[in-house]
Amino acid sequence: GAEAAIQASMAGLGSEPGELSDSELLLLDSGKANSSSDLPLASLNKVLTEDSAAGKVKRKRAQTPLEKYYLTYLCVTDLSTQSWCEQQMVYGRELPPLQAPETVVLLNTGKSIHLARELEVHDVVKVHTTSKEDSWAIKILNLLSVIPVLQAGGCVRELPVFGVIEDVFLTGIIDELCYSAKGELELRELKTRGRPFMPSGAQKKRDYFQVCLYKYIFDAMVQGQLKPDVITNHIQLRPEQPLGSQIREHAQKVGFTVTSFGDLLELMYLNLTLSDIPSIDCLKIEYSHQESNTLLGTEVVRFEEEKVREKAQNYLAYWKGQREVQGVEIEEAWKCQSCSYSEICDWRKKRAEGPEQRSGPKKSK
Repeated sequence: GAEAAIQASMAGLGSEPGELSDSELLLLDSGKANSSSDLPLASLNKVLTEDSAAGKVKRKRAQTPLEKYYLTYLCVTDLSTQSWCEQQMVYGRELPPLQAPETVVLLNTGKSIHLARELEVHDVVKVHTTSKEDSWAIKILNLLSVIPVLQAGGCVRELPVFGVIEDVFLTGIIDELCYSAKGELELRELKTRGRPFMPSGAQKKRDYFQVCLYKYIFDAMVQGQLKPDVITNHIQLRPEQPLGSQIREHAQKVGFTVTSFGDLLELMYLNLTLSDIPSIDCLKIEYSHQESNTLLGTEVVRFEEEKVREKAQNYLAYWKGQREVQGVEIEEAWKCQSCSYSEICDWRKKRAEGPEQRSGPKKSK
């Protein structure tokens, strides 16, 4: 088995070394770019085929990115990094991670800050897992354990969220949920920065989209849209799978008696559906300087559901193989200056060629 940890995608941690949220830091210890891959090894050798127009000869079908990377789900940070540069995100999955020594120091500092915040509200317990179902059971138990806290008006951190957009399963981790003096449920996302000033507009735009996705998914959960079969079908999990002994023991310690993964899913669905937890009312992003641990500023994010859904549809179209990967437009080419992959970037080369070269030589009449 493996030690269970809620993971997010390593791809394109971002343009700004040291600017991290709790959800992004959790993936650093996993060391895996394809952390959302849950397919069995046997499936890696499967040949994808489809019938030709004649219906007789079979030919290989082009793989979608989800199939190429053997992904059964995506992380919210996968989509938010696409809003910075989709091509960079793809290189982050396909090539070895490139981290300068100073970046590693910033990442370790950020991890310490986030862990200290997490320990303020609850202990961190390691639980041994023996199956995929056990690993997901940890996520669900973490979710179940905070529902009573939210119902009582308390504050929670490291809240796992799951949901489906455009028939793609998404998962993420909300830094903090708490109630304001007005009684409104607030989402607070902490971004630690290596530089003592607020991020650029483009960086804020990426962060805005991230917290909006969290709200979109969380609201659907508390509205009863996350049914047990949604999880098992998308992630290819077995509801009849018995839970490991340590999982059952941990569940009992937090007040739940369950034997199978399906039992836990039903418990989660009932608790979410019957709870009186409201939808998220307010989205805030706090930017903090790592070295001085001082607050640089707070951004209040406006949630526009239709725009969030449209952006998600566009980014998911790449993962579903409905369009090719895209890089930044010419107006944002300045992002390439800080990108580790700029020297090998196919998108940059194509843009540099100009429209005439990209479309091929003109035919003579």
